[in-house]
Amino acid sequence: MAMSNTDKPRPLTISVNDQEVEFSAVHNTLLECLEQEDVEVHYHCRDGFCGACRITLDKGEILYPQGEPLAFVGKDEILPCCCIPITDIEITIE
Repeated sequence: MAMSNTDKPRPLTISVNDQEVEFSAVHNTLLECLEQEDVEVHYHCRDGFCGACRITLDKGEILYPQGEPLAFVGKDEILPCCCIPITDIEITIE
């Protein structure tokens, strides 16, 4: 079913440490979204090189629009500095 010009995709829900925030097309990365909502995430490079922003993806799916990051990413970990959610997600920031 095609969307009409007046239909907008609904924002995605990000559940993080007992808080919910919305990710929409105005955000370039998950990190930008979290920062806008005053969710503290440690980071350095913002490009997926250092891995300092590594957090746990508990549920849902993300995408790295610029390709896989260079920093090591373990099982169930993501780098919010260079990813976007493609479904509603649940994350843990320690």
